[in-house]
Amino acid sequence: MARAACTSVVTALALLPSKSLLCRNQLLFSGNSKFVGVLTLQKRCFASKVSMSLKAGIVGLPNVGKSTLFNAVVENGKAQAANFPFCTIEPNVGIVAVPDSRLQVLSKLSGSQKTVPASIEFVDIAGLVKGASQGEGLGNKFLSHIREVDSILQVVRCFEDNDIIHVNGKVDPKSDIDVINLELIFCDLDQIGKRIERLKKGKAKDSQSKNKEEAEKSALERIQEALLDGKPARSVALSDLEMEVVKHLCLLTMKPMIYVANVAETDLAEPEKNAYVEEVKGLSSDLQSGHVVVSAQVESELTELPLEERTEYLNSLGVSESGLGNLIRATYSLLGLQTYFTSGEKETRAWTIQAGMTAPQAAGVIHSDFEKGFIRAETVAYEDFVTAGSLAAAREKGLLRSEGKEYIVKEGDVMLFRFNV
Repeated sequence: MARAACTSVVTALALLPSKSLLCRNQLLFSGNSKFVGVLTLQKRCFASKVSMSLKAGIVGLPNVGKSTLFNAVVENGKAQAANFPFCTIEPNVGIVAVPDSRLQVLSKLSGSQKTVPASIEFVDIAGLVKGASQGEGLGNKFLSHIREVDSILQVVRCFEDNDIIHVNGKVDPKSDIDVINLELIFCDLDQIGKRIERLKKGKAKDSQSKNKEEAEKSALERIQEALLDGKPARSVALSDLEMEVVKHLCLLTMKPMIYVANVAETDLAEPEKNAYVEEVKGLSSDLQSGHVVVSAQVESELTELPLEERTEYLNSLGVSESGLGNLIRATYSLLGLQTYFTSGEKETRAWTIQAGMTAPQAAGVIHSDFEKGFIRAETVAYEDFVTAGSLAAAREKGLLRSEGKEYIVKEGDVMLFRFNV
């Protein structure tokens, strides 16, 4: 079906009436209440290399609370949380709504029929052991799954419990972290070694390709040196060109890492008193990574409580937020992500973008044609929207701005795009 050129005022919410949290199968364009056309979307939508749904892999040694955490944060999670190594044999995947209280406020003010949060995809990857990169335990198969995620959450045991067997016989966060990280390093070294050998053959036929090959070889040699010194690939300073030419390798130690210190519920309110947590905190800083404290057991208990009782339970433990909120906030911070909103009568929706994106790039997260045909974005800050009470009222009070192609989207912006296709 041919697409007619049109100028439309779009709220993404009103345009995406489909079945999935991740992506719409079809997108209906309308101008002046007339049907214009239908476009098919890909299963995962991208704009400037940022997907609508993040994917985080949860890794860790057996019996550190990895699958218990996964089960707790992902509704209907199917991973088996058993006191036995390798009880998770296939990666389990679950999609979780990103908690954001602003979404409900906007939805209520706009009288929206639907409210659609941003989402994050968690992948529970089976426990790794020493020698996994050489195929020990369930090694290579599961290391390959890590290549598919945007970030890695490494669960580290920071609690004592004689009833739960530790695979190495004792609780030792540094040793656990070293085991996992060394396996990731070994995998990267193997891949880099093979790639450097191919690059040495110099098959480039033109100067541009030759420059890229030389940049890749130089970058990989420096990364290789860092890995041999026990440092992750992300610790190596690379130019934009070097980063571009090595990204196809999907190096495991290049991925952003968050260390998840799993504590007993008694340590949740004052984690700084837990020596294991302090050790993890120091190591995460040394390894250019983030860290967060959770109690997988508390998260598991929360799922058994009615929603109205969960806050009361958390307060009784001396905390105000669940571990899920902490995990997602840490992930957004580490990846440099932020949220903007679209809000109307049909839908209010949260969108995840890279901090620093321009208005057209942010529009492109909804659909690439929104970026290509971008005209301007009617924009209001979340606080101003709430103060005004509606988009129309914000316009009347002069709070609604008309932003062009150079505008850098801010956290919490409420946006309505004008575009031409």
